[in-house]
Amino acid sequence: MRFKIDTSEKYHVITILETAFSANMTEEAQNLLLPYLEQPVRNLIVNLQDIEKVEDAAAALLINIQQTFYEQGASFVVCGLQPSVQKDLEGTDGYTELNTVPTLSEAWDIVQMEEIERDLMGEEEEPHN
Repeated sequence: MRFKIDTSEKYHVITILETAFSANMTEEAQNLLLPYLEQPVRNLIVNLQDIEKVEDAAAALLINIQQTFYEQGASFVVCGLQPSVQKDLEGTDGYTELNTVPTLSEAWDIVQMEEIERDLMGEEEEPHN
Protein backbone atom coordinates (compact mmCIF):
# COMPACT_ATOMS: atom_id res chain seq x y z
CA MET A 1 0.00 0.00 0.00
CA ARG A 2 1.36 3.38 -0.99
CA PHE A 3 0.70 6.32 1.30
CA LYS A 4 1.94 9.76 2.27
CA ILE A 5 2.24 11.11 5.81
CA ASP A 6 2.00 14.80 6.72
CA THR A 7 2.41 15.87 10.32
CA SER A 8 1.35 19.06 12.06
CA GLU A 9 1.39 20.19 15.66
CA LYS A 10 -1.99 18.60 16.47
CA TYR A 11 -2.53 15.78 13.96
CA HIS A 12 -1.11 13.49 11.28
CA VAL A 13 -2.65 13.13 7.83
CA ILE A 14 -2.29 9.77 6.12
CA THR A 15 -3.17 9.96 2.43
CA ILE A 16 -3.59 6.54 0.83
CA LEU A 17 -2.15 6.74 -2.66
CA GLU A 18 -4.12 3.87 -4.20
CA THR A 19 -7.32 3.70 -6.23
CA ALA A 20 -8.80 0.88 -4.14
CA PHE A 21 -8.74 0.05 -0.45
CA SER A 22 -9.13 -3.71 -0.48
CA ALA A 23 -9.45 -6.44 2.13
CA ASN A 24 -5.89 -7.60 1.55
CA MET A 25 -4.64 -4.14 2.60
CA THR A 26 -6.34 -4.18 6.02
CA GLU A 27 -3.47 -5.68 8.03
CA GLU A 28 -0.98 -3.24 6.55
CA ALA A 29 -3.38 -0.35 7.16
CA GLN A 30 -3.93 -1.41 10.77
CA ASN A 31 -0.16 -1.67 11.31
CA LEU A 32 0.22 1.81 9.82
CA LEU A 33 -2.58 3.57 11.72
CA LEU A 34 -2.72 2.11 15.23
CA PRO A 35 0.86 2.99 16.27
CA TYR A 36 -0.12 6.67 16.14
CA LEU A 37 -1.92 6.09 19.44
CA GLU A 38 1.53 5.73 21.01
CA GLN A 39 2.85 9.01 19.54
CA PRO A 40 2.89 12.40 21.30
CA VAL A 41 0.55 13.65 18.53
CA ARG A 42 -2.21 11.05 18.46
CA ASN A 43 -4.94 12.61 16.30
CA LEU A 44 -5.20 11.11 12.84
CA ILE A 45 -6.87 12.17 9.61
CA VAL A 46 -7.11 9.58 6.84
CA ASN A 47 -7.43 11.19 3.43
CA LEU A 48 -9.05 8.88 0.86
CA GLN A 49 -9.12 11.40 -2.00
CA ASP A 50 -7.51 8.98 -4.49
CA ILE A 51 -9.59 5.94 -3.48
CA GLU A 52 -12.40 4.94 -5.84
CA LYS A 53 -13.43 1.63 -4.20
CA VAL A 54 -13.49 0.45 -0.57
CA GLU A 55 -14.18 -3.20 0.14
CA ASP A 56 -16.33 -4.14 3.15
CA ALA A 57 -13.40 -5.46 5.21
CA ALA A 58 -11.47 -2.21 4.71
CA ALA A 59 -14.52 -0.14 5.66
CA ALA A 60 -15.01 -2.24 8.79
CA LEU A 61 -11.35 -1.70 9.67
CA LEU A 62 -11.74 2.08 9.46
CA ILE A 63 -14.78 1.93 11.72
CA ASN A 64 -12.99 -0.28 14.26
CA ILE A 65 -9.85 1.85 14.25
CA GLN A 66 -11.89 5.01 14.75
CA GLN A 67 -13.56 3.39 17.78
CA THR A 68 -10.13 2.47 19.18
CA PHE A 69 -8.89 6.04 18.75
CA TYR A 70 -11.93 7.49 20.51
CA GLU A 71 -11.64 4.98 23.35
CA GLN A 72 -8.04 6.19 23.79
CA GLY A 73 -9.03 9.88 23.79
CA ALA A 74 -7.72 10.66 20.30
CA SER A 75 -9.44 11.89 17.14
CA PHE A 76 -9.79 9.85 13.94
CA VAL A 77 -11.41 11.52 10.93
CA VAL A 78 -11.78 10.28 7.35
CA CYS A 79 -11.94 12.87 4.57
CA GLY A 80 -11.87 13.22 0.79
CA LEU A 81 -14.44 10.56 -0.03
CA GLN A 82 -15.29 10.11 -3.69
CA PRO A 83 -19.04 9.51 -4.36
CA SER A 84 -18.34 5.83 -5.15
CA VAL A 85 -16.52 5.40 -1.83
CA GLN A 86 -19.30 7.18 0.05
CA LYS A 87 -21.69 4.63 -1.46
CA ASP A 88 -19.38 1.72 -0.54
CA LEU A 89 -19.15 2.93 3.06
CA GLU A 90 -22.87 3.60 3.44
CA GLY A 91 -23.55 -0.11 2.98
CA THR A 92 -21.28 -1.03 5.89
CA ASP A 93 -22.52 -1.81 9.39
CA GLY A 94 -21.45 1.00 11.69
CA TYR A 95 -21.01 3.54 8.91
CA THR A 96 -23.07 6.11 10.77
CA GLU A 97 -20.45 6.01 13.53
CA LEU A 98 -17.61 6.80 11.11
CA ASN A 99 -16.50 10.41 11.34
CA THR A 100 -16.32 11.52 7.67
CA VAL A 101 -16.06 15.00 6.19
CA PRO A 102 -15.60 16.18 2.60
CA THR A 103 -12.34 18.13 2.95
CA LEU A 104 -9.07 18.14 4.84
CA SER A 105 -9.92 21.59 6.20
CA GLU A 106 -13.15 20.26 7.70
CA ALA A 107 -11.27 17.29 9.14
CA TRP A 108 -8.88 19.70 10.88
CA ASP A 109 -11.91 21.58 12.24
CA ILE A 110 -13.28 18.33 13.70
CA VAL A 111 -9.94 17.55 15.35
CA GLN A 112 -9.83 21.04 16.88
CA MET A 113 -13.40 20.78 18.19
CA GLU A 114 -12.76 17.35 19.68
CA GLU A 115 -9.57 18.60 21.34
CA ILE A 116 -11.52 21.46 22.92
CA GLU A 117 -14.26 19.06 24.00
CA ARG A 118 -11.74 16.69 25.61
CA ASP A 119 -10.09 19.62 27.40
CA LEU A 120 -13.43 20.84 28.71
CA MET A 121 -14.45 17.37 29.85
CA GLY A 122 -11.08 16.70 31.49
CA GLU A 123 -10.32 13.73 29.25
CA GLU A 124 -6.81 14.87 28.42
CA GLU A 125 -5.36 12.49 31.00
CA GLU A 126 -3.41 9.49 29.74
CA PRO A 127 -5.74 6.59 28.94
CA HIS A 128 -5.61 3.51 31.15
CA ASN A 129 -4.24 0.46 29.38
